[in-house]
Amino acid sequence: MIHVRSAGPGDAAALVELAEAVGSEAGRWILATESWRSVGEERRYLRTVQRHPDAAVLVADDDGHVVGRLSLSRDPHPASRHVADLGLMVAESHRGRGIGRMLLEEAVAWARLSGVLKLELHVFPWNEAALRLYESFGFEREGLRKRQYARDGEYVDAILMAYSVDVR
Repeated sequence: MIHVRSAGPGDAAALVELAEAVGSEAGRWILATESWRSVGEERRYLRTVQRHPDAAVLVADDDGHVVGRLSLSRDPHPASRHVADLGLMVAESHRGRGIGRMLLEEAVAWARLSGVLKLELHVFPWNEAALRLYESFGFEREGLRKRQYARDGEYVDAILMAYSVDVR
């Protein structure tokens, strides 16, 4: 049974393994293509996030195995503190099972509790599955950021997408 929970320092090795696996896929889904943080760096990062009210890392856990990750970070500028950036990845073996949607639902719950009114993300134009997921969830395309990222020796575009969080 898959459930979503907050990540802790004990998840560091599994999260590094997930990121390196997704980063090495032929689809080029995420920015990292060679190496993620080390396990020690990831552990320190997760400890910091646990103490920080403006950030969160959530994991999808399948019977003790981390199969998805969603990171959230509120914009620190006073004029845009109502906005948080997110990043999402799901293990190839677990895609198409609703895990991305589960993580996004938890991100919206976090946003509501944190007073965040807008969630933003970047997605590569060739990542059609992610675009379908985000659009079906309610994200809207806000623009194309040309040559936004340096990746493997080339500059690549990114689609900026956003979701308006309803305040209940």
